[in-house]
Amino acid sequence: MQRRQLAAALLALGTAPLSILARAQGALSSRPIRIVVPFGPGGVADLTVRSVAQKMAASMGQSIVVDNKPGAGGIVAADAVAKAAPDGHTLLLMSNGTAVSAGLFASLPYDTLKDFAPISTLGYFDLAVLVPSGSKFASMQALIAHARAHPGQLNIATINTGSTQHLAAELLKSTLGIDVQVVPFNGTPAVVTALRGGQVDAAVEILAPVMAQVTGGALRALAVLGARRAPALPNTPTVAESDAAGRGLEVASWNALAAPARTPPELIARLNGEVQKALAAPDLKKTLQGFGVEACGSTPAQLAALLASEVQRWSAVIQRAGIPKQ
Repeated sequence: MQRRQLAAALLALGTAPLSILARAQGALSSRPIRIVVPFGPGGVADLTVRSVAQKMAASMGQSIVVDNKPGAGGIVAADAVAKAAPDGHTLLLMSNGTAVSAGLFASLPYDTLKDFAPISTLGYFDLAVLVPSGSKFASMQALIAHARAHPGQLNIATINTGSTQHLAAELLKSTLGIDVQVVPFNGTPAVVTALRGGQVDAAVEILAPVMAQVTGGALRALAVLGARRAPALPNTPTVAESDAAGRGLEVASWNALAAPARTPPELIARLNGEVQKALAAPDLKKTLQGFGVEACGSTPAQLAALLASEVQRWSAVIQRAGIPKQ
């Protein structure tokens, strides 16, 4: 009797829909996984996700395709994933920009906190306060002292309005209680040109794309905006180390992976495990370090908490800076 029952159970299992079996095992079909990236090819975020995807693909025996959909504050990319089938085959590269857009735009075609299932963070990368090599400011303390003594006269360059760099400069301004002009430019090359040409006094920029300028001696990093010193610049202090008012300031850019909401928890767990395995590989850590990225995974719950806190923080910065909704 028991044998007949077992045979019947096996027969029923063998004829069950493959999707049910896959969900039960946290498995994915053989179709390629697509990671939608809200940036163009070649940037730090793109290089990071491609490196992680390559390692994951090798481990999973699964093809992973990176689909670049830049523009519109990351809305196009995020919307494509929010509306995708929740089957683990379409993922979103999240970033600070995902959180910023929630407060910067009057309306979005998706809910940033409800329409995505967080998987894991991938890594963090530092932002720095930079000056040209010939600057009269030898330290962050000197720059802050000058700003306080000459309100409204110091210019700090960033990339476009609403970017992480721009909002980080606004947060720096309010945290330190200094009156400076934040001047947005169209891209990092324009910021570097303005800085080296003396059109601005300083800049706030992600460290990775200007690291060659720093190591080459064209620019100097006065301070980093993170909670601790950047591994690439161990002798450069944090803003918090430079001024008492900066204590508690912690700004770092980050990347993460998320799936559409309603993706089965077992698929999220499977993908999270693959991300952790990839990020633990010494060769991948070294590769990311070369991009200025510190490999760092998380649980889905930790990423959900990070996203919620970042939405709240940047929304407050946008409101305080008087940046109009787009």
